[in-house]
Amino acid sequence: QVQLVESGGGSVQAGGSLTLSCAASGRIFSIDRMGWYRQAPGKQRELVATITSRITTTYADSIKGRFSISGDNAKNTVYLLMNRLEPEETGVYYCNAYIRSSAVSYGADYWGKGTLVTVSS
Repeated sequence: QVQLVESGGGSVQAGGSLTLSCAASGRIFSIDRMGWYRQAPGKQRELVATITSRITTTYADSIKGRFSISGDNAKNTVYLLMNRLEPEETGVYYCNAYIRSSAVSYGADYWGKGTLVTVSS
């Protein structure tokens, strides 16, 4: 009953910026962790950034301070601010969340359908 919906993908020139959003909806008791993964053409899916309920963040080494992940608890939404984008970062970006649906249930991972980001030279 939980859904993750991404938005904000599009095309941008190298060196440009883009902001992605992911909103969780449905039966939600708590969200322990939300984050972003990406999959470039012909490559495996990789971690981009995550944020926990305690506001602890994790970033891929390749980000090098260019991205920032943040969340809005009231809206069950996570954002990814991407700056100085590079062509090799083109791909489908997927939202991921670990969510508990009730007070007595263990959590589970949920995935969005993805949003395409294209960075041109």
